Amino acid sequence: MRIGELAAQAGLTRDTIRFYEKIGLVTGRRLPNGYRDFPPEAVPWLQYVRTAQTLGLSLAEIARTGEELRQQPDTATALSTLFEEKIKVIDARMAQLAALRTELDTRVGTGCPLRAAG
Repeated sequence: MRIGELAAQAGLTRDTIRFYEKIGLVTGRRLPNGYRDFPPEAVPWLQYVRTAQTLGLSLAEIARTGEELRQQPDTATALSTLFEEKIKVIDARMAQLAALRTELDTRVGTGCPLRAAG
């Protein structure tokens, strides 16, 4: 299918698909007339990419895990593992942000907020 049809079916713009193609998330072949031709299975894959982004996965994570997931006999288990790993990353980042907030709070009203608290 051509890029316009793929964009319509996947709910994306042509520019987004071109970008995903540039970074290797989706591949299409070039027809003799220069048009891109994508396989039908590109539609669910692009919908997966968008959902994964909504869940906080980066394009790099999606690219890395996409191949792994395609090779898994039980993708539900593989996805659960991926989500558990992402939750750990989020929890660690939340702890870092809480510590940063506490540090900033101790510096408020100290006269020189950039001086080390003592």
